[in-house]
Amino acid sequence: MPFDLQSDFLPTGDQPRAIAELAAGLRRGDPAQVLLGVTGSGKTFTVANVVADLKRATLVIAHNKTLAAQLYGEFKALFPAAAVHYFVSYYDYYQPEAYVPSSDTYIEKDSSINDGIDRMRHAATHALLTRNDVLIVASVSCIYGLGTAEAYYGLLQQLEKGQEFPRDRFLRSLIDIQYERNDLDFHRGTFRVRGDTVEVFPPYEEERAIRIEFFGDVVERLQEFDPLRGVALAELDKAAIFPNSHYVSAPETRKKAIAGIRDELQVRLQQLTGRTSWWRRSGSSSAPASTWRCWSRWASAPASRTTRAGSRGGRPATRRPACSTTSPTTSSWSSTSRTRPSARSAPCTRATARARRRWWSSASGSPRRWTTGRSSSRSSRRCAARPSTSRPPRPSTS
Repeated sequence: MPFDLQSDFLPTGDQPRAIAELAAGLRRGDPAQVLLGVTGSGKTFTVANVVADLKRATLVIAHNKTLAAQLYGEFKALFPAAAVHYFVSYYDYYQPEAYVPSSDTYIEKDSSINDGIDRMRHAATHALLTRNDVLIVASVSCIYGLGTAEAYYGLLQQLEKGQEFPRDRFLRSLIDIQYERNDLDFHRGTFRVRGDTVEVFPPYEEERAIRIEFFGDVVERLQEFDPLRGVALAELDKAAIFPNSHYVSAPETRKKAIAGIRDELQVRLQQLTGRTSWWRRSGSSSAPASTWRCWSRWASAPASRTTRAGSRGGRPATRRPACSTTSPTTSSWSSTSRTRPSARSAPCTRATARARRRWWSSASGSPRRWTTGRSSSRSSRRCAARPSTSRPPRPSTS
């Protein structure tokens, strides 16, 4: 029986009224309902009774993975015979691609996928297409696109005992739905071939795989077996092999997508070329400041260094001018503010002295040795290692 609620407790207090009103609202087709209750008042148990009353496939969305995992465990205990599944983001780590213009560095996208959560996501989509008593607990990851359900279900491989299905065509169909052949390491999403026997490990299973035996071009036998021990668990009359990825698509769809991407690329290139040519023509004449604002890094580059821009990917080989610049020898100061800065500096310690030596060596372009002498006085060493930043004497008022 679908959604058979198993619990040692019965609804009490306000729960029977809440269950009846929520169920009646769902039958009427109300777009939204709100269940109010403090922590520990039995809201999850109330919702479980509503699901058991309506007997509909249910999606429960939580706002984070921790709460989703807690609800998944509770609903799994309340509906042990139903298909209760967990659908959250499978990324343990995700670094999106990025570009750093200052160093002309491209950072490639990097990610780490949790294999266990990936299996649970596949199990959830498999249950939605094969069973009616489905309850899925998900995070907001379920709102993002996974491709069309038609494409996912359309690439499903249906096998039946006695069906005529050439083995080589079956192997090519497994490759088309993102399975990989691996005769040595048999794990989820792979298949292996041993003569006329093909063994497939579906992505939604953990301890079961499918063995297909061919006799010529006919499916002679279907078995469900333990992939670890190789022992047959059940004889099957039919078997369904779902794709190994949610992002599969038919070959015709991929060809149309590639053609569309190529056309869009040409349009974007033409737009970029036309816009850049207009800016270049405007800049050659008496162009306003708004035009040169787009090319400030080229306009501010020294002429001697701009010639090396080709080796840096078209970017001027120079640093951007800063709002304030401090020289290690003269301590010159420039700012748009009219307020004179304080000439005091922090006490010069040995660490800051070494840092200034290294900065001066790198800024001057050639390594230099900063001699501080061997004076035993700490103040003499401190003054020798630090450029003079003392306040100039005030003019006499007399």
